[in-house]
Amino acid sequence: MHKGKWITGGAREKLAEVFAGEYKEGRSIRAIAEAHGRSYGFVHRVLTEADVPLRTRGGDVRTATARQSR
Repeated sequence: MHKGKWITGGAREKLAEVFAGEYKEGRSIRAIAEAHGRSYGFVHRVLTEADVPLRTRGGDVRTATARQSR
């Protein structure tokens, strides 16, 4: 898919499924955008249109072990 090309209808729905799958596997929106040659805003818009629950920004990046040792 070339950047800047309009994606509508069934093609957009299929792309939304691909993006949603990658996002649910833990990839960031920025990583998905870079891998597919699209913008962050486009990927974010497609995910929200597909009603994918988005993760909060940032968060605790430490491992579970580090949190337990507190």
